[in-house]
This record gives sequence, structure tokens and C-alpha cells, in this order.
Amino acid sequence: MRILVTGGGTGGHIYPALALMNRMKELNKDIEFLYVGTHRGLESTIVPEQGYTFEPLEVEGFKRSMNIKGILYNLNTLKLFLTSIFKAKQIVKKFKPNVVIGTGGYVSAPVCYAAAKLKVPTIIHEQNSVVGLTNKFLARYASAIAICFPEAREQFGANQDKVVYTGNPRAQEVSEYVKTDVLKKYNLKPHKPTVLIFGGSRGALKINEAVLKSGSQLMNKEYQTLFITGKQHYSSIVEEWRKRESINLNRLDNIQIVPYINNLPKVFASVSLVISRSGATTLAELTSLGIPSVLIPSPNVTEDHQTKNAQSLVDNGAALMIEETDLNENEFIEKIDFLMNSTFERDKMSQASKELGKPNASDLIINVILKQLKAESL
Repeated sequence: MRILVTGGGTGGHIYPALALMNRMKELNKDIEFLYVGTHRGLESTIVPEQGYTFEPLEVEGFKRSMNIKGILYNLNTLKLFLTSIFKAKQIVKKFKPNVVIGTGGYVSAPVCYAAAKLKVPTIIHEQNSVVGLTNKFLARYASAIAICFPEAREQFGANQDKVVYTGNPRAQEVSEYVKTDVLKKYNLKPHKPTVLIFGGSRGALKINEAVLKSGSQLMNKEYQTLFITGKQHYSSIVEEWRKRESINLNRLDNIQIVPYINNLPKVFASVSLVISRSGATTLAELTSLGIPSVLIPSPNVTEDHQTKNAQSLVDNGAALMIEETDLNENEFIEKIDFLMNSTFERDKMSQASKELGKPNASDLIINVILKQLKAESL
């Protein structure tokens, strides 16, 4: 069997694709994969590093600004899009996939469109609660649409009959993680209640500032804190912490500050509470593991989709939310203390989180794929 996968630009599109590919490879080592992405996206390095064949396609996203500069940019983008459809058709004809899977990002538009026009079963995957422009465009051409938030279904309008609620493949990839003594690696006590604070792989300035302002309080809590700053912020955060608190960080026994952690879900499984942004992949991992969270959505995303992602968990009792405009020292510590000082509240939230999780997400998508292949053979 040959499967063509496309998607890119951000980790939120790439990692679910890789999780699905890894699961399919686990079930059938003879599957042949081809991943089509952009030259400049993260996928151009991440996918080959995972051992999968990668084919680049030159395509750009459209700008929303309608000034002269934006219009000229979009005209060039349209030209690239039309050219990329032609090249995508060539790739599809050469590779002869049994199915094409698009996980979002503008590169998936020409590839999935070309595949659909060539009568290849095409499945698109929407990670967020707010459907992206690419997937809205592709919905009418797709054979099936997989979603991660129930709220996304109605946004597909006349194509709702194609929608299947599967969840995010990353959920299944991390679902078997359990509590370990991994916190020892960060000089923390494995059995002590722990809050993990991070703002994404690059860190988030506003979250980092909130932790700095709360430093003197966090140092005196009964619980311990693991704070991930993001690599680019680490040096300045550590220096500022020293200035504010006039204390040697190496002597702190209940706070540890690190720039980055690889395979963060393994740490998720060993902490009591997570404070983070509300990207789709992070929420898939947290709900799969049943981890309570306080979510601080990034306001700098398309259609404020992180707020809507977070609200879905809040509405189901699986998280608390602080909007960035309301983020201050008092609100920050109040929310953390409320949960860290109450095992009952954390357990209740953990159960609600677990109920939202889709620990078999990849298998559910595989079932969608098999159904499309079966329909194709009839």
C-alpha cells in the first residue's frame, strides 16, 4: 500500500501526521509513505529525520491584508498555487498512492485538490476547533473529514456528512505514558505535587513575565514548579530572576527553570497540573493523559482559535482558562493555588480531561482510511 501525506508549516500540522504514519507503520511495515511539504516549513527537516521520504513543493499562504503590497503578494501566491497543482498532479501520478491524507497548512491545498481531481481517495484532518481556510476549501473535494473538536463539525456546512470525530493522532502516540521518576532529571522530587509551566516550544513572553512576577510566591509554596522558558528566553529569564529574588537558583529545591524539554508528554504524565497555551496538539496530549490544566490561549493566531480550543475544555470541566489580557500575578497564582491545594478539584478535572481524550485517535483515522479504500474497490 502507498500513502501520500501532506501538511506543514507548523508542528501542529506535522506531528499529528507523523504520529499517524508511525502507527500505520507499526501495524504494517510494508506501507510505503511519501510526505509532500514546503521547502521552508519545519517538515523539510523533521520528516526526513524520522526516516520518511520527503518531496518539497513551492507554495505560499495568502495574506489577509488587502493593501497594495498584500494584493501583489497574493497574486504571486495564486500563481504559485496554480503551478503547485500541476506539480502535485505529477507527484500523485508518479507515486500512485492508494490514499492521500492532508493534515492542514497551505501546502495540503494543492496536493489534496490534485489527488481528488485524479480520483484518489482523499482524507483531511482538522486539529482545531476553528476550521482553517485550507480545510474549508478542501472539504467539498475530500472523501472524508476527520476532526478533533466536536465544535468543528458544523463549520463544514454542506459537507458535514463526511465528518468523523476521531481526535488527534498525537493522543494515541502518548496515551501509554505513565508517571515515572523523570522529575529527578530536573532536580525535583518525583512524588511531590508539581506544576509544569510552559508557553510552547519557543516560550511565551507574557507567560514568562507572569512567572517572574510570581517568583517570590512560587518559592514558598508546598508544591514544586518546573518552568520551561523556551530557548530564546532562558538566559534573560534566569538573569531577571536573580535580580528580582537575589537568590542562587541552584539552591532552590522547589523551583527549576529549564530552556526546553524533549518529549514533553513524558513529563506531563508525571506532574499534577500543566499551565500552557492551548494549541491543538498540546490539548490532545493533555486530554489523552487526563492532565488538569490552566490554559492561557495565544491571541496571535488565526480567528483566535486557541481561545475556542481552550473553551471546549473549560465547558467540559477539563481546564481553567486565563485570557492573556487578564493575565496578572494575582490571577495566575490564584488559579494555580486553587488546583494545587485541592486534590479533589484536580482529580475531578483529570477525569473530565480523560473523558475528552481520544487515546485511539490514530486507529479511528485508520478505520476511516480503510472504509474509503473499501468503498473505492466496490
